[in-house]
Amino acid sequence: MRAPSLTLEGQTALVTGGSKGLGAAITRMLADAGAKVIAVAREQAALDALCKQHERIEGWTADVRDPAFHAALADRDLDILVNNAGTNRPMPMADVPADVLDEMLQLNVRSSYLVAQAAVRSMLRRGQPGSIVHISSQMGHVGSPGRTVYCMTKHAIEGLTKAMAVELAPHGIRVNAVAPTFVETPMTGPMLADPAFRAFVGQMLPMGRLATPEDVAAAVLYLASPLAAMITGTSLLVDGGWTAQ
Repeated sequence: MRAPSLTLEGQTALVTGGSKGLGAAITRMLADAGAKVIAVAREQAALDALCKQHERIEGWTADVRDPAFHAALADRDLDILVNNAGTNRPMPMADVPADVLDEMLQLNVRSSYLVAQAAVRSMLRRGQPGSIVHISSQMGHVGSPGRTVYCMTKHAIEGLTKAMAVELAPHGIRVNAVAPTFVETPMTGPMLADPAFRAFVGQMLPMGRLATPEDVAAAVLYLASPLAAMITGTSLLVDGGWTAQ
């Protein structure tokens, strides 16, 4: 038998939140592996800049909360979905206003579910195997002060991953999660700018460094590739040992 490889030649992938940070790194790595990659984001300028970096990257300006996007996605031929769009608004639980709670549930849970549902409809329509990778977090496995809402939403994604995997395995659709530790991105930059918080993060990471976007993208590529053909329903922690303690 020929050994499976990381190549994604001939496959079409879609990455939500794909124009910057983790999403941009994932988009580039999947394109380098041979996939045609559709990067979805709301900011046209950022998408245009990303598309110029690789001939196999296509930009799709859309809001992942928009029902019209969900309908259009279900009509696209898709082999791989990377469900990456999300947000965080850290604050003490007693101070979380209802609108922040609703915003994070809407984007991190409801939209993630509906985007995954649309991708599943695409894959079932085609009758072809597929791979879905949810971008979760180490906070989907543990708790942390000031992150009650974020932890709740990421624990939800971990549960969704397992349930989807069980239901969709008979159709050849694999569903997994990647759970990163802190990565310096536009979303986490303001948090990590606080010296005390950055020191706390450093103390919690046995590997002694933050993850890079490429560390996370490599895990996504592995789970999306033929090398992970027997892997479904799991969460790959890219956390430098944070949750091992």
